[in-house]
Amino acid sequence: MAGPRSETAGRGRAPGPRPSGRRWGAALLIVVPLLFVAGVFGYPLLQIFRLSFTEFLDASSGGVLANYIWFLGSSAQMDILRRTFGVAALVTLACLALGFPYAYLMTLVGSRMRLVMIAFVLLPFWSNLVVRTFAWVVLLRDSGPVQSVLTSMGIEVRLLGATAGVTIGAMQVLLPFLILPLYAGLSGIDRRLLDAAQSLGARPMSAFVKIYLPLAVPGILAGTSIVFILTLGFYFTPALLGSPGNSLVSQQIAIQVSELLAFGRGGAMAAVVLVVTLILMGLVALATRRYTRVLGTETR
Repeated sequence: MAGPRSETAGRGRAPGPRPSGRRWGAALLIVVPLLFVAGVFGYPLLQIFRLSFTEFLDASSGGVLANYIWFLGSSAQMDILRRTFGVAALVTLACLALGFPYAYLMTLVGSRMRLVMIAFVLLPFWSNLVVRTFAWVVLLRDSGPVQSVLTSMGIEVRLLGATAGVTIGAMQVLLPFLILPLYAGLSGIDRRLLDAAQSLGARPMSAFVKIYLPLAVPGILAGTSIVFILTLGFYFTPALLGSPGNSLVSQQIAIQVSELLAFGRGGAMAAVVLVVTLILMGLVALATRRYTRVLGTETR
């Protein structure tokens, strides 16, 4: 009788998943997205690099590096490259100056008011980028309301067709990309640390600078990195709000590819910007890792 009972009990148990099946399932979850990313993003990047070494506008010397020699050896193109990174840094700093107080205030208000503030942050996404940019063209032109107010105040500055106009338009578009990750970082900071510092005799401003700001650095770096990278690739806003005299790399790439059909030169310009950006982001990631490690050691 013991034999049949044991067989019946064994038949009633459902067989568990095999370890090999789990491993295959986990591998598929990783491999499929990687293949998708490689096909959608990796292949075009490889094509850009290939064209930069194989497609040439003329038979000039330089071999496979002719396009890079043309770009890096031109003072005009280097000025455009420096201007691009300068505008990206200026837009990032302007977004930080406006976005940090807003994100900090979001951590202080109640849940209902926070939803209202988040709605205002997301409001620009509800309208088309083209419409918003043309609205800035109307506002910033020489006979527009913004220029008229500045002139009445005795401030003589040109906005449309200058770096100032490009900075204002890009800042309005990219400000949500800084506020949202910055708020996510600030909301995780325990405000009881400030209360504890003040109870020990620290002034509110001193406690904010010495305790709160160091804890907010990772969120600040995350938000500013996103804004900086997106500004480097901006084309439509600088094209409408800027001028040929202060064009950015994205506009020059469009001219090389669409007007001159110089795909190799456009690929070389894009490759240089990509490599410089990756180096800067690597330095930021390294600094963030070291800062987080030091901060964690100090707080133990």
